[in-house]
Amino acid sequence: MVSMVKLTTLTCCLAVAGAVTLGAQSTTTTTKTKIEVKDGKDMTVTGCVEADPSGGSRYVLTHVTDKSGALHRYNLVSDSEDFSMVIGHRVQIEGKVADREHGKVEITSETKIDGPGKDTHSTAERSAPYLGVKHMKTIAASCP
Repeated sequence: MVSMVKLTTLTCCLAVAGAVTLGAQSTTTTTKTKIEVKDGKDMTVTGCVEADPSGGSRYVLTHVTDKSGALHRYNLVSDSEDFSMVIGHRVQIEGKVADREHGKVEITSETKIDGPGKDTHSTAERSAPYLGVKHMKTIAASCP
């Protein structure tokens, strides 16, 4: 009977020690990505907000026409605007455009690791059709 109690106690101690060891090895990884338009051209454009078809929480402004009637599309960038609230709406946006002719887009990604491992930081510049939003106003609740 005494040896059964010792065996049960030993088994419980080993289980607790294993759980503590596994808990100590777990890590938490957090990644933040910031997209910023640099040296772009200030513009006011009108278009339709859509969720980016490639997925994620990215949004695009479509049906933007220039003076010649050509259609444009811009990836939307903002730290303060909630584009999910205006999907499918026609909006007017004041902001800074970076495309092949004007400005650059700086994409900074920072990964923090809580536990074993190293934190990382990377920066890339791209020349793509991005629109850094300063102000947005809804023109219509639907798009063409």
